Amino acid sequence: QVQLVESGGGLVQPGGSLSLSCAVSGTFFNDYNMAWYRQAPGKQRELVARITRGGYTNYADSVKGRFTISRDNAKNTVRLQMNSLTPEDTAVYYCNNWPAGTWDWGQGTQVTVSS
Repeated sequence: QVQLVESGGGLVQPGGSLSLSCAVSGTFFNDYNMAWYRQAPGKQRELVARITRGGYTNYADSVKGRFTISRDNAKNTVRLQMNSLTPEDTAVYYCNNWPAGTWDWGQGTQVTVSS
């Protein structure tokens, strides 16, 4: 069974930065395109960034130029570097495969951007 463990969230002031990490176990990580998703209170879960098996990346317009997704196939980890954070980035952040998000969702990591 695939396990996803997200970490690195917290409270940060507007303009600040956070680095999220997702550890994946129970599958051959290298076979999958991966993505970060987020869900803000009262909203649907949305795709934030994705990275293919070969390292090609793509971002939601709302985070383009501020967020960077990366993967470490040796460590079965996908990361999300988030810079210039705004209150609109406040959400629970999750990782999963892409495009379908077929694995059971992890607990996510809360990101709160507030002064």
